[in-house]
Amino acid sequence: MRQHPTIKEYYNDDGDEESGEDAEEAYETSEVHRYPDADKVVDTDEGDEVYEAWDIEEDSDTLHQQYVTEAEDTIKKVIDAHLEEAPLRLLDTSTGHLCNQDTQRDAFMESKEYSKLLDSSTTHTPLHEIKKVVANYFSWVMLSHRWGKEEPAVHDIQGKVVYKLKGVPGIEKLQMFCKKARGMGYRWAWSDTCCIDQKNPVEVQRSVNSMFVWYRQSALTIVYLSDVSPSVKWGALANSVWITRGWTVQEFLAPKVILFYHKDWNLYLNDRSPNHKESPTIMKELERSTGINATTFATFNPGMRGAREKLRWASHRVTTMPEDIAYSLFGIFGVQLPVIYGEMKQQAIGRLLQEIIARSGDITSLDWVGKPSEFNSCLPAEITSYTAPPHTPPSLSAKEMQKSISMLQKTVAEKAALKLYTLLDNLSAPRFANSRLHLPCITFAITEVQQQHGKGRGTHFTYRVKADGLQDLSIITDDKLARFSPTQPTPQAFFLVCPWNRHDFGLLDFANGAQGAKDGLDSYSRALKLIVRLGQPFTALLLAQQRGSEYKRIASDHSITAEVKNITAVRDLMGVKMLEIL
Repeated sequence: MRQHPTIKEYYNDDGDEESGEDAEEAYETSEVHRYPDADKVVDTDEGDEVYEAWDIEEDSDTLHQQYVTEAEDTIKKVIDAHLEEAPLRLLDTSTGHLCNQDTQRDAFMESKEYSKLLDSSTTHTPLHEIKKVVANYFSWVMLSHRWGKEEPAVHDIQGKVVYKLKGVPGIEKLQMFCKKARGMGYRWAWSDTCCIDQKNPVEVQRSVNSMFVWYRQSALTIVYLSDVSPSVKWGALANSVWITRGWTVQEFLAPKVILFYHKDWNLYLNDRSPNHKESPTIMKELERSTGINATTFATFNPGMRGAREKLRWASHRVTTMPEDIAYSLFGIFGVQLPVIYGEMKQQAIGRLLQEIIARSGDITSLDWVGKPSEFNSCLPAEITSYTAPPHTPPSLSAKEMQKSISMLQKTVAEKAALKLYTLLDNLSAPRFANSRLHLPCITFAITEVQQQHGKGRGTHFTYRVKADGLQDLSIITDDKLARFSPTQPTPQAFFLVCPWNRHDFGLLDFANGAQGAKDGLDSYSRALKLIVRLGQPFTALLLAQQRGSEYKRIASDHSITAEVKNITAVRDLMGVKMLEIL
């Protein structure tokens, strides 16, 4: 008897394998598909016999088995792809068991959803339908909450039924969470207390770096406010301990659907919106409580753009483990870094900021006040150093800018303006590696430092500073600076620098998709426009020479706002350097 042809071979006269899509389309329209029980089928277009005298029963079984096998392989691939972005363990709300991904797969293989997919395999279930069935079955609910003094861990519930456990600290919260998820039709649920093996460093590493994705891909995130009474009115969210925790930033930014619950597990403010991210009342309250614009809750995507503002979001928050203040931001910035508990907070924050600057070139994270980090003096020791809003350079209207350009055309030579523009345009982006920052700057040499007596506060000192090309200014720091002047110089070099960020000064950045100059200006006018911007007040860094060309930042108690003395003196802006800062 002739071997039964595969789908891909039905319409191949030369015996070569055709593509799966073409073969399946041919099969769908063939006489074989329309009349599977015929003794002889003739191709209606060509009139040639396709096959004769098949053993109908045996061939039908073979064809069916082929479809089932293909369907099983396709379903397996869809499941594997789906579980790549799913938590490593989930609670089965129908049974109360904690299940790893293999157990979840096995449960699906025994489900009616899987049986229906296999039963419909001979009708070629579209791939998108298979994905939809798999996504619905494996969808999960995440819990966002404030940890209590004691919480159930993996070993407390492994191999047991959650609903039947008694005497385990914190188990009531977990039970109610699972019941809520089950009541809304979700089979799987996740809580960080018991779905991560905290004693397994590899698992903790993967979980920390995947947490944002798990919340983003969840079907629903339930926020449990254990300290909010059901009798409260609008405004109670701001007083909940939940709003102060470091991890909760990503837990309300990442999910697409979120619901807030009181301590009695009823909806917050009795708001029955299907998604509290679409509730103007609750989002307005969350905005007021966090200082984050309400539109961000619905539109947020992870990344490094606007790094300084994102750091401000976390500046008031606290974590139990000191390193977590940095680790909880990995997902916000879309970075994957080692999780090293025991390295301490400064090192963890330093590694995160180093990664942001190294990968994005965004130096807005250098805008802070407070104590410097031991990781690098240009970075802060504490996340609280970002509490103040980021510095926003003054903006000029188009009319004001054009007026300033016209004035400079009368006093600034074209050659000097173009030289400065080229010098800055050719600067490399900031580089950060091995705790050393290579920072492109416009430098202004400090010529005089004098302490202002009577203005010291405790360990803080106030100094009057003069620098070439800048207006005189005051600096408050807890570092005791050597006093010097042109008549009493010091061998150690000190600079006030303007960190160079081409984006802030309007230079083209082809890495960000710029196609060319669109401002309609000639090169001379464009160079003058840059000079106008350089003449606006800026946040300066105070640097002190260490060894050779190495420098350290001297932290200030307040932002150092500097301003060029005379923007027509272009030579004062020519101190363009790449400095290595320790």
